[in-house]
Parts: sequence; C-alpha cells; structure tokens
Amino acid sequence: MQIPTFPPSLLPALQHVMRPIVRLMLRKGVTYNCFADLLKQIFVDVAESEFRLDDKNPTDSRISLLTGVHRKDVRRLRSRAGGEANELPENVSFGAHLVSVWMNNAPFCAKPGKPLPLARLASAGGEGSFDGLVAKVSKDIRARVVLDEWLRLGIVRIDDQDRVHLETMAFIPQRGFDEMAAYFRHNLHDHACAAVHNLTETAEPFFERSVHYDSLSSASVEQLREAVRAEGMQVLIAFNQLAADLENKDIPPPEARQRITIGLYFYTEPNPPAVSKPKTPGSS
Repeated sequence: MQIPTFPPSLLPALQHVMRPIVRLMLRKGVTYNCFADLLKQIFVDVAESEFRLDDKNPTDSRISLLTGVHRKDVRRLRSRAGGEANELPENVSFGAHLVSVWMNNAPFCAKPGKPLPLARLASAGGEGSFDGLVAKVSKDIRARVVLDEWLRLGIVRIDDQDRVHLETMAFIPQRGFDEMAAYFRHNLHDHACAAVHNLTETAEPFFERSVHYDSLSSASVEQLREAVRAEGMQVLIAFNQLAADLENKDIPPPEARQRITIGLYFYTEPNPPAVSKPKTPGSS
C-alpha cells in the first residue's frame, strides 16, 4: 500500500501564512504551549466532523492515526469538544444589520448606499430618527444604548444639530478589540475556506483573485490605497444592496438557507531590495 504524502509546496506555504498569525499571538501574549493545545483541539474536531467513513463516528484510534495526536489526548479533547459556531456574535451581527438598514432603506438614506444624518430622537425626527432606526430592527434594545456603544467604537458621530452621522460605510469598528476580533475571525476564516476549497476540491472554484506589484513608490501606494478605499467600498455597497434585495425576495426553508461572505482587502509593506549575486570567475 502506498502511503499518501503531502505536496512539498504545502508546508512552506503554511509557514508563510502563519507568520502574521504568530505575530498577533505574540503581541497579545498567546504562547506556543497555549496555541499548541488549541491546535490539538482543532485537529481532533476537524478529523471527527469532516473525515468520517460511511458517516460513522470515528474511533479514538482512527482520529489519532489521522492527526498524529496521542490517543489519550484525543479521548480528553473529544470529551470537551463543543463545536464552532459560524455566526458573528449577536452584538456585532445586530450592528451590521442596523447599518445595512440605514444604508439601504428609506427614510434613513437618500438612495441605497447614501445614508442620511438622522435626528437623534424620535421627538425631532419621527420614524426617520436614530430612535426610529433602532426600533425598526429591534423593539427590545434601547437606541441610547446602541448610540453610546457606537460613539465609543467610532461608528457614528453627533453634530451640533443633534444629528447622528454614520462614519463608516459598513459596520467596521475603529476601536474595540473584541468587535474587531469578531470580524478578524469571520473574514479570515471565510477567505481561508475559499482558498482551501480551491486547492482541494474539484467543484467549481470560489472567486479569489488579487493584484500584485512590487516596485511602486510610496506616493503611488497611497494613491492606490485611496482608490481601493473609495471605489472598493462602492463595489461592496453594490453587492450589499443586491444581497439585501435578494434576501427580501427569498423565502427558503430553514434547512436550505446559505450564508455568504464577499470581501476586498488591501495590504502593503516595504519590498526588500533584490540581493545581487556575486559574480563568478569568467562572468561579465
């Protein structure tokens, strides 16, 4: 029997991908031992849920063989496995929904993608106020609670006419580590899922494309950064509007509902200068 081996290009790719994750962990005090135990749990969870034979519950021995995790650890980790939810935390998903309504629904926007400044109180703006916006999405949450939190996160500001302005074109907190970590978890996970699907599955690939240049000046990079910020956001707003319209028309049964993520990102860093090779005797 031939023992399957992994492609030789895989480990260097994983090593490169993990560098920014390790940088984050070191900056936030997550040690190797802490992460190694977490990684064991993930190996066991994925082997148990996604690598079954004939839909049978795998034995500890089979999971140990698949993952390389000691059988004693497999037994311990399976007993505390709780699965992983794909959903964003409730406070974050509520906020994203609220922003979507503000951006796409009258009387809160001039047109889809053009949110209006809203009177803070219903006594001043009626149903088109910030109070009215929150009430449209939930009757159980007080608008003042949402407003205070969004002011803290930098999502909104209040002008001298007591109107609330949306400061970001999507629910992307500028402050608040827990909220930003929730989007880090969601977005990076889904991007990785698309990339892994494209590497491992024969089904139609997910769209995953990017543009790379390595000899740009700082001024050109800034020009591109601004173009991505402005034009890229308009693309996402258009997709958001389309998704909102389709969701309003769709009535799928609960078991047939699907979630999507559409992303766009920009990154830059100094490009190390090319190392010139020493000339060998006889070369010119």
